[in-house]
Amino acid sequence: MRDVMMSSKRTLVLGILTGFGVCLLLQLAIHSVEFVVAAAETQTARGVESPQPGAQAGRGGGGFTEPAPLDFNDHEGYVSLFDGRTLTGWDGNPKFWRVEAGAIVGESTASNPSGNSYIAYRRVQAKDFTLKFEIKIDGDGGSGIQYRSRTGIPWRRRISEAVTRNVGPVNLNWMMTGPQADFWPSRVFTGQFYSENTPMGILAWRGQVVEGFGDRSKRLMGVIGDRAQLGELVKANDWNQYTVIARGGTCLHVVNGQLMAVMIDDDPQSSNNQSGFVGIEIELITKVSVRNIWLKKLS
Repeated sequence: MRDVMMSSKRTLVLGILTGFGVCLLLQLAIHSVEFVVAAAETQTARGVESPQPGAQAGRGGGGFTEPAPLDFNDHEGYVSLFDGRTLTGWDGNPKFWRVEAGAIVGESTASNPSGNSYIAYRRVQAKDFTLKFEIKIDGDGGSGIQYRSRTGIPWRRRISEAVTRNVGPVNLNWMMTGPQADFWPSRVFTGQFYSENTPMGILAWRGQVVEGFGDRSKRLMGVIGDRAQLGELVKANDWNQYTVIARGGTCLHVVNGQLMAVMIDDDPQSSNNQSGFVGIEIELITKVSVRNIWLKKLS
């Protein structure tokens, strides 16, 4: 009899404990649902959207999506620097610069040598901006786009006698000093960061991320890719899409959608960090064509 009573008590205790456990689990479930609902309401109040189909779950329960793909023809917030017909706003030696087939063309020949020659857009000076343009080289010569650049600075490099005989004494108003987005399809220079007419010269070769302080120092911080492989993306004797992004002391060069070089100059007094003109260069015996020049100026 005693054993029966003890068994009944154990059964009663187990029943009570089981019931308590079920209630506890129900309470925890209710509180979990309330927490999820409250979190969702907080996200909505803060303007945080729930993850969309195909989006990956982000940290903290939110979501994120990939940025929109590059649209080179997106000109929202940009102004055109070239009307496609005239050199209005541009200033360069007319012996070498003209408009042809909807492009600004600079050409230096054996009978009409230019040496380093530039054409500057005088209507805008910019420091922080995004610049888009298309560029083509016919032949084996070289060119580049100047930005944050100035004119009137004494020229450091030797000018050949053939050029002097052809154009006379150097006209500093047609010579540009400052950063250049290099473009030499026949050589390894396309995409690099070059400081024209300064002691700095090449600061970031194609495929490099470089940090420096004006002309005092420079250090390789990382590698974007193999220099030769990146060069395979550059088109010779054909149009290339080029984007230059300048923000503070950081400048990025993008060719045909591929990041080519990054230069970070921490010296606020450096010529790389000044507001200046956009311009086009021809060098040696070459023909360069540039079209669809668009600038989104931030400062």
